Amino acid sequence: MKAKRLTLCALFAALTAVCAQVVLPLGPVPVNLALLPVMVCAALLPVRYAVTSAVVYLLMGLIGLPVFSRMTGGPGVMFGITGGYLLGYVLCAWVVAALCQSRVKPWLAMGAGVLACYAAGAAWQVLMGHVSFEYALGYGVLPFIPGDVLKIAAANGLAKRLYLVVRA
Repeated sequence: MKAKRLTLCALFAALTAVCAQVVLPLGPVPVNLALLPVMVCAALLPVRYAVTSAVVYLLMGLIGLPVFSRMTGGPGVMFGITGGYLLGYVLCAWVVAALCQSRVKPWLAMGAGVLACYAAGAAWQVLMGHVSFEYALGYGVLPFIPGDVLKIAAANGLAKRLYLVVRA
């Protein structure tokens, strides 16, 4: 079972890298599908494996592999103005997995996970980007809500369909 879960961690890290390349440029933070596999992973796997998958994705990008949005990678991207959203993937994975294990409805857990990612990203923008809270909210959170609602719906549906396969 441990080998299967570790394989799934690697698979979801790779899927996150692929989904990060599906980009709609919108302001300083691009819209991409990277949160989709993070949420599906977290809904299906225990906390430590979901978090491990997100951390592996970030480590791949940190060492320079082009896994972040627009085929970028490296410490400059990781610690740039959008780095908080990247770090928010780990927080999202933790929140979603923990809430799902506590028997919270997956779609509600995913909503909480996305909010945690927004909080990390907006706080990072304010602190590291030296922008106002209003700017961070207006450019780094509000434009993403409709797309993230769709990602939550898709992730919830995928998790339901994959649950029996992953748990078997």
